[in-house]
Amino acid sequence: MNYLIKCNVNKTKYSIYGYKGKQVRDNIHAYDLAQFIRLFLEKPRIAEVYNIGGGKNNSISILEAFNKITNLSGIKMISEYKKKARIGDHICYYSDLSKIKKHYPSWNIEKKLDNIFEEILQKYL
Repeated sequence: MNYLIKCNVNKTKYSIYGYKGKQVRDNIHAYDLAQFIRLFLEKPRIAEVYNIGGGKNNSISILEAFNKITNLSGIKMISEYKKKARIGDHICYYSDLSKIKKHYPSWNIEKKLDNIFEEILQKYL
């Protein structure tokens, strides 16, 4: 996401690899990750593995991200499409946060997708 926004602000070409730009990823703000780590350190659970990310509500496709940053910055995204997808790439990925929420019910994603976009954009302005 940071790179995508940086390309937008700097009017640099962004390359989309496969899936017509419809591949979806979740996004988590460092603040939310740090809050989870703090809770874990306060009450560690031995031998547990957590797959942490932004979850379904903080997920977005590349094309949706283009629209969002264009609307925020007023700068049209410059891109090129390469039909061949990257090896090992997923069409859609977002983290299942149910285990984390079960073990650490006080933890939540506080920084929504819009917040993340706005914070990154402000960094480049």
